Amino acid sequence: MIEPSPDGTAPADLTLRALRLRIRQQEILAELGVLSLQGPSLGQLLDQTARLTAEGLEAEFCKVLEFLPSENRFLVRAGVGWDAGVVGTAKVDADLASPGGFALRTGKPVISNHLENEERFKTPELLIRHGIRRAMNVILQGERAPFGVLEVDATSEGDFAESDIAFLQGAANILGMAIERERRERSLKAALERQQVLLREIHHRVKNSLQLVSSMLNLQAGNDTDPALQRQLQEASSRVLAIARAHERLYKNDNVATLDLGGYLRDVCEDLSLSISGSTVELAAADGIRVATDRAVPLGLVAIELITNAAKYAYPGERKGRIEVALFKQDETHLVLTVGDEGVGLPPEFDVHKARGLGMRIVRAFAEQLGAEFQVRARSPGCEFKLVAPIERGA
Repeated sequence: MIEPSPDGTAPADLTLRALRLRIRQQEILAELGVLSLQGPSLGQLLDQTARLTAEGLEAEFCKVLEFLPSENRFLVRAGVGWDAGVVGTAKVDADLASPGGFALRTGKPVISNHLENEERFKTPELLIRHGIRRAMNVILQGERAPFGVLEVDATSEGDFAESDIAFLQGAANILGMAIERERRERSLKAALERQQVLLREIHHRVKNSLQLVSSMLNLQAGNDTDPALQRQLQEASSRVLAIARAHERLYKNDNVATLDLGGYLRDVCEDLSLSISGSTVELAAADGIRVATDRAVPLGLVAIELITNAAKYAYPGERKGRIEVALFKQDETHLVLTVGDEGVGLPPEFDVHKARGLGMRIVRAFAEQLGAEFQVRARSPGCEFKLVAPIERGA
């Protein structure tokens, strides 16, 4: 003869109900596992864990307690069922006299099914105020140090069983791994940010040093009476300043690996306009052409040499004219840099691939380094130099 339970529920019904609850608990653990892999914010993950854990144990309350070592207390970081103002603010003791503190210190789960008669621990005031009659705690373990405790509380009569520990600890393990991953990601992000700050500081100092060198070259040019030597020193100063401009843009931007080529050429052309007498430099540059820094600097130096050559040879003597610089994409993988003038044009015997001037040798060397095609064509009047270069190395 099978006697009914005190509430009139048949044992078979209790067994079926328990089985359904265990199945739901396994579903919840799977759901928490998937959620942790999706990478939600830590706050969202803590809230969802509290809600689902309470559901899996048919409890009205659940909370995630974060351990604060400096205070030897727990902060209620997330929870469900609690009065307004508890989550994110309330704190409870974390010593051995509290269930949560015992779980934290020993690493062992704690079940207190009759808090009103509990002799092992002192019931926290927060639980008394909410009428909690039973509680269960498991540690939230991290790789280096425990994060805190996951606690389920109920006002209803009944008992948390040893089998419930397996579910609660499973939820805590999933949450603990997610917390540790978030810790590592935060640490890596902080390390990366420190590296970026240091790198920007290096670029800043290099820029200052190069500007100092450029200023010294200009001073020397001003003190020298040989016009040819003055011009050579000014050209050297322009090259150094172009590299300094690249470092200036790098330390002012978050992305230190690439440069906005149009903005960089704009800086270079503005600097040249101050040192070139008698000619104006006009730039038409497409926006959004970003290239690796080690490609942007040679392109800037190519522009300097071609602009300087145009000012020197296209408009000799006291002649004045325009030097037109253009930058655009030829297609998704190649960019085009042109420098044109309306000057006297090139001599008939000029061969861009055999010219022995320093400027042309520099341009050819950088074109080869960039894997670029370099050519010149006559205009009426003047001429135009054209460089077609891959945007990325090896393109």
